[in-house]
Amino acid sequence: MKILFLHGWHSVPGGVKPTYLKDHGHEVINPALDDDDFTLAVTTAQAEFDQHQPQVVVGSSRGGAVAMNINIGNAKLVLLCPAWKNWGTSGTVKPGTVILHSRADDVIPFADSEELGRNSGATLIEVGADHRLADPEPLAAMLRACEERV
Repeated sequence: MKILFLHGWHSVPGGVKPTYLKDHGHEVINPALDDDDFTLAVTTAQAEFDQHQPQVVVGSSRGGAVAMNINIGNAKLVLLCPAWKNWGTSGTVKPGTVILHSRADDVIPFADSEELGRNSGATLIEVGADHRLADPEPLAAMLRACEERV
């Protein structure tokens, strides 16, 4: 499966999460997103989506906000601790979206994902022990969310 992975603020391509997806047999497109210019990050993400036409878009933290602000057509959306209240203008996601978030997140409030889930009918899964979601349990949950059919 082809997955577009949009990294978080001050994060870089090739981190633990996209590497995990790649190591589990998926083709992962993982562009560098501008940390200072949100509009440029959205433009980059949209261009990568349009070029590669992935089946799934995964957005982590600020990358989740980027993912919510691009047109992904019929692709599945998986959000990891999405920072949608910090960046962008979108306040809802499409049906079938899966949100993974840790109640212990000290960067993005868990309540933000609860609100997004209520507003959109998205599935919110509480997982992990911090904002990074880079431990075995949240990594496995991310993989399942990507592979499950909507």
